[in-house]
Amino acid sequence: MKICTYIHPQAFGQSQKRLGILLEDNRIIDPNFCWAMDYEREGFRNHYERANRKLPSSLSELLLYHDDAFEALEESYGLFLFLQKVGDLSLRDGTPIFFHLDDDSLKLGCPIDKITSYRDFYAHEKHVAKGFEKRGEPIPPAWYEIPAYYKGSTQGFIGPSDEILWPSYTDQLDYELEFGMIIGREGINIKEEDAFDHIFGYTILNDISARDIQRKEMAIRLGPAKGKDFCSILGPVIVTKDEFGDSEPNLLMTAKVNGVEWSRGYSGETHFDFCKMITHVAQDEWIMPGDLFGSGTVGTGCGLELDKWIQPGDKLTLEIEGIGELTNIVGSKRETHGKF
Repeated sequence: MKICTYIHPQAFGQSQKRLGILLEDNRIIDPNFCWAMDYEREGFRNHYERANRKLPSSLSELLLYHDDAFEALEESYGLFLFLQKVGDLSLRDGTPIFFHLDDDSLKLGCPIDKITSYRDFYAHEKHVAKGFEKRGEPIPPAWYEIPAYYKGSTQGFIGPSDEILWPSYTDQLDYELEFGMIIGREGINIKEEDAFDHIFGYTILNDISARDIQRKEMAIRLGPAKGKDFCSILGPVIVTKDEFGDSEPNLLMTAKVNGVEWSRGYSGETHFDFCKMITHVAQDEWIMPGDLFGSGTVGTGCGLELDKWIQPGDKLTLEIEGIGELTNIVGSKRETHGKF
């Protein structure tokens, strides 16, 4: 199942950013509106309020407050199939229960409307080795012992087709091709054999980096912070884990700049998988629904490794098989308000 956030300017009296289920024919089902229609059919006057309690129009709320978000979405899809069969495709006030992605007035946003916490790991050995090679150092033995990560801001996330922010304080912007994972169940002190049960689904993550600022921060042995927290990108959808079987998938990942391939690797080429990451993080610490885990950059997955740099106006297209393409345009550098 492909889960998205769609943005509709009319909003039909409701929130503009709404949870959707993207079908193969590019229709987007609104599961909240499906339940509103069902309650309306049953004769309830407060059908929208009831629908909001049954299945909210926010993925973050669904993950946080429902014991099994995937089961709730599956039930909603089954309801849509029933409503489609009987021909009830819009409520009495004209609100439709599905939309077409090719509608020019509609666009996809960041597929989760609120991220609980963001942890970005450093798990691809090929990428790690290249970074230490550039510094003339070997990979530290500790890297092989624990899945290290940094905790980033949850505020700067954008979605497909949004413009990439180029902050005023950096001259060297970079993309990072990463595999993203969304937590679906809370837990603490989770055993590795149980960790897979806590995964909701997977997405594409582009962790935009200000390399010149990051270099200064890391020289101080702190951060990254201003080198990372201004912009990260998710999308175009979150694909639920069941689409890939009963274990973590190994998917082809590529990045193109202006149609030319720069990066190629596989999501499974990591020293630590997401289950090991979950087990590590959950030691005496809660993981929560809506948490985002990034795999870290795949080998060859950034300009830093390649000694090639993106420029304002460049078109970046990151693709992971089974998930889709995440495309964004690099914005122009902001006016200078201060300098590091």
